[in-house]
Parts: sequence; structure tokens; C-alpha cells
Amino acid sequence: MRIKLTRSRDAFVLTSTKKKERFIITDIKLLIRRVRVSPSVLLAHAAALEKAPAKYPITRVDLKTFTISAGLHDKTIPNLHLGQLPKRLIIGFVSNQAFNGSYERNPFNFHHFNIIYLNLYDGSQPIPAQPLKPNFNKGLYVEAYNILFSGTGIHWKDEGNDITYEDYANGYTLFAFDISQDLSANEHHWNLQRQGVVRLELLFSAPLPEPINCIVYSEFNNLIEIDKNRNFVVDYNV
Repeated sequence: MRIKLTRSRDAFVLTSTKKKERFIITDIKLLIRRVRVSPSVLLAHAAALEKAPAKYPITRVDLKTFTISAGLHDKTIPNLHLGQLPKRLIIGFVSNQAFNGSYERNPFNFHHFNIIYLNLYDGSQPIPAQPLKPNFNKGLYVEAYNILFSGTGIHWKDEGNDITYEDYANGYTLFAFDISQDLSANEHHWNLQRQGVVRLELLFSAPLPEPINCIVYSEFNNLIEIDKNRNFVVDYNV
């Protein structure tokens, strides 16, 4: 197993008016948990691997970004996903300047940019059946706020996300979609894998005053397989 860590720019991790501050790492450690397995268990594992590879279900995460130029009033992303369809999608928008690193901008400020239309398509099938049409200028975005709960699987549970209705329009505007067949993206069982094309359509109330980044977080059900020779394979065809 190899781990690669990439450090962010100082302007990304720091907020400052002087724009001269630096983030200096004086010491760094990687803490790893190790388990001492009893010999009998090791022998049992080896015997089982002789018959079939070990299979571990995982939730694979994919993160994509799309730049939307200043001055655009609408945007269509035709091949948001091509191939295996995800079980969940979360979409947000940030300033391109903040995304690339700015001492004056917060890269985690998910602004709505006065979006008035958002719809996903699985082929020709819209998800959901009716597009989202929020109006943030008038404070009318309850449906968009609600899918942040339904899309993350907590709408029927006694749980919350600490994002109030007012907060949602002020830096926490995220659009979550559970696109599994039975709305079970948060459950432990799996559905049959589906192949297709996901398209995203966006419309803003006015031309964008600056370039922005559309960030798309996606979750997939997949398997990790380990054979008797300890070869590691991710199965994308489950």
C-alpha cells in the first residue's frame, strides 16, 4: 500500500489581509493502526484464500470539478458520469479564485450564485422528476434545502446536519441526490449495478459575475478483492 499526500497552497489554507503569511510544517507524522493476528486466524485466512479471493464491499468516492466561465447564464455538463452510475451525488459551487487559493476567499464557501434551475438526467430520465427551481433572492428554496436531508439519508431519522434554513443560503448551498433504485444510498444492502450517462443542467438568474467551479462528489458501490498471493484488485463490475 502506498499513500501520497499533496500539500495545498498557503493561500488556500490561510485567510489573511496581508497576503504574506506562510504555513510552515515543522514536524509531521503518519499514524497507522496495526493489528497482531493470532496464528490460527492467519491459517484459516490462508485456507479460505486458496478456495476464493476475499471480497470487501467499499464505497468508492469520485470527485470532479467543472469550471463555468464568467458571463454565462446557463451551463450543461453532458457527461457528468459515463459508465457505472453512482448511488449518490452532491453538487456545490465555489468561486474559482477561492478554489485555486486566495487569502481573501473561503474555498469552503458553497455559494448559490443565484441558481434558479438545476436538474439531473439519467439518460432521458430526469432526477428528480421535477427540476429544482430555487429563488434565493426571495428566500424560496425549501425543496433544495430538503434534498440535503433526503439525499444524505437522514430525513427519516432523528438526526441533523447543523445547517439551518438560513445557513443553507449563506455558504452551505449543496444539492444532494440519492439516485439508487430504491433510495437506499445510505443503507447497507446493494442494488444491481446500472450503466448509463448522467447529465447536469444549470440555469442562473443573471450572467455569472466571475468564473466558478462546479464540484461534484459521487459515491459508488464496488468491491475490493484480495487473492491468495495478496494481490489487490478493485472490481468495478459488481
